[in-house]
Amino acid sequence: MTITITAFAAALDQGAGMARDMRVRWALEEVGQPYEARLVPWEKFKEEAHIARNPFGQIPTYEERDLTLFESGAIVWHIAERFPGLLPKDADARARALMWMFAALSTVEPPIVDREIVEYAEDGKSWQGERYAMVDERIRGRLNQLSARFGDGEWLDGAFSAADIIMVHVLRRLEGTDILQEYPNLAAYVARAKERPAYKRAFAAQLAAWENTR
Repeated sequence: MTITITAFAAALDQGAGMARDMRVRWALEEVGQPYEARLVPWEKFKEEAHIARNPFGQIPTYEERDLTLFESGAIVWHIAERFPGLLPKDADARARALMWMFAALSTVEPPIVDREIVEYAEDGKSWQGERYAMVDERIRGRLNQLSARFGDGEWLDGAFSAADIIMVHVLRRLEGTDILQEYPNLAAYVARAKERPAYKRAFAAQLAAWENTR
């Protein structure tokens, strides 16, 4: 069995680990599954071969035998169910892990992505400062709630799980701002996750892929 994922041939983050294939790489490293990465150049994302894997022309995708998946959250959940190590055995705890994955992708990530849109797509616009203020207020509102729920825990719900992979990667999108540092428990959570050997291997693989295309 060979697992193949798709990733940017030349990611805009220059190997900083922000592209969403990082989530998939990290999950595969946590469960000890080797994989191959198909690096797709920007000009080929809308071509038929890639659209067949992902109808929206995005990354990552995941291929295993006759199964092809897109959407990073769905892929990480599949990996967690397919291989041991990323989900608790207790049914209620597994349900909570799925809940936290949805929370990361549907509740925490959207305003953070909005901030990136303000930064890049609205650069130089007269309203950019006001938009930053509005979006940052929304982000802080979500982080206030997350921080209060997280408390002094180590991971989201007991042991490390697939949910932590998604949530940490979402929070990492705030690196380069001062916002995350306003929440010491969340900043420590991200730092703790980045010390995991599987995370370091995934990061190194994504960085190497970018360096090889320079």
